Amino acid sequence: MALGTVLLTGAAGGIGSHLRAPLRERAAELRITDIAPLEAEADNERVIVADLADEAAILAAAEGADAIVHLGGIPSEREFGEILGPNIVGTRNVLEAARRGGARRVVYASSNHVTGMYASGHPLDGTDPVRPDSNYGVSKAFGEALARKYVDKFGLEVVCLRIGSFQPRPRMARELSTWLSPTDMTRLTLAALTAPDVGFEVVYGVSANRRSWWSPEPGLRIGYQPQDDAEAYASELEGDPGPLQGGEFAA
Repeated sequence: MALGTVLLTGAAGGIGSHLRAPLRERAAELRITDIAPLEAEADNERVIVADLADEAAILAAAEGADAIVHLGGIPSEREFGEILGPNIVGTRNVLEAARRGGARRVVYASSNHVTGMYASGHPLDGTDPVRPDSNYGVSKAFGEALARKYVDKFGLEVVCLRIGSFQPRPRMARELSTWLSPTDMTRLTLAALTAPDVGFEVVYGVSANRRSWWSPEPGLRIGYQPQDDAEAYASELEGDPGPLQGGEFAA
């Protein structure tokens, strides 16, 4: 399915760098933005250097886009003042730019740390009360709540991806439950962009791990069918996943 014009924020990051190729293969135009330097790698890529906290810059980047994949922001725990601009003000600017610029669909990179204070092994399906484990988790919970407002008040369609452990392979016992492989991240993003009439959805971004703590049902609703399983690495990583789902963020 052709995606029209897609804006990808955080394009210089680990996930953004991975998604550029599959998105530009399907998009008429892929606009890539970050505060870090970027270079276009194809004729249909357009580079935009912008700070997420700069409302005017984000409004200009999103003008006329059909969809936004919002990955930008600080991806780890920091002091609240450091997180405020990129993760909270920046997410507000992206959603407002979607509303004003005409984008119909926003795919928002939330995080499993929105619910990181639940006990390891406790099953979650995206409807449970948020229990963030960090300033970072709080910033992502804010983004989800703001997205809900933009869906209800302005008719946007938003899929919030509570991304697990995006890595080439799981690195520790906890990630036998939380691992998200790069190829499954691609499948998840494309499903979130192309599912019809999503309204508002919260989907855990996780591979088909047999030890996963998170229900696959929300992903199935948007057509996400993960293929990889961290169990292939279990013999190397057996051990205690820790008491809380957020791992070191919850310590």
